[in-house]
Amino acid sequence: MTQNAHATRRRAVKAVIPAAGLATRFLPATKAVPKELLPVVDRPVLQYIVEEAAAAGITDVLLVTGRGKTSMVDHFDRRPDVEQRLEEKGDLERLAAVRRTSELADIYTCRQGEPLGLGHAVGVAASHIGDNAFAVLLGDEFVEEDKPLLPAMLDLQARTGGIVLAFMEVKPSETSRYGIASVAPSSLGDDIVEVTGLVEKPAPDEAPSNLAVLGRYILPAAIFDAIANTKPGSGGEIQLTDAMAQLLADGVPVHGIIYRGFRYDTGMPLGYLQAVVMLASKRADLGEEFRSWLAEFVAGGAKG
Repeated sequence: MTQNAHATRRRAVKAVIPAAGLATRFLPATKAVPKELLPVVDRPVLQYIVEEAAAAGITDVLLVTGRGKTSMVDHFDRRPDVEQRLEEKGDLERLAAVRRTSELADIYTCRQGEPLGLGHAVGVAASHIGDNAFAVLLGDEFVEEDKPLLPAMLDLQARTGGIVLAFMEVKPSETSRYGIASVAPSSLGDDIVEVTGLVEKPAPDEAPSNLAVLGRYILPAAIFDAIANTKPGSGGEIQLTDAMAQLLADGVPVHGIIYRGFRYDTGMPLGYLQAVVMLASKRADLGEEFRSWLAEFVAGGAKG
């Protein structure tokens, strides 16, 4: 297992997006519509994530889905009826946008029977991934388009093998929400660290650092054996952090990149609303008018 992890040098071209959660924080909106398809302006969250993967050279994306989430796959399928209508109307801009969703990457799907944790969700992808390194992208967060993260992670993993993580600095009071790393300096480049330990959701007074694992991972295929041997941990779930910690203990190299851009977190209503406002404000086609309205709205005491 360790030997395979060290030998991995081919740049990963497959990604897994775990997206089987129930999204109870967004009910009743997510009773029939997957949280991953909630729109951020005019694109669903999931499309931003697949676009991020495609821009980094990922050509094969596996969606790990749950009951009632088949519409996620449909979003990336062709819609000849819609395309024909747009073409007849001469709306070439929207036509190109609709067609683009089916051209981003090859989209596959598998079912996670019940939500038993992130580690379990990644584990069900084993037969699709095979023996190669792969990326894992959580289905409710993405980063700035002009400050990509995945290309550097993929390149680093191809150099070092093993595991490559992404970190963001968080407030000490927030460590209990994330996987937290203990790290040592690395000579591999700026903002690259060597990971010496991982702990899932530690209390602030027990956290080894303020470096939280961001929802992007590059993993060797050896992770599947580690997941299979991982017992339920925090929350009674099979935690990916625990499986990675086992590989680290077995001698698999683990490196991390500290991300300095902005991470959009749509996993909770507040973060979702912030993402909508921020991205709408940046849009060339509506940003100026929206910012003007928003300033007036806030200045007026946020009264409708």
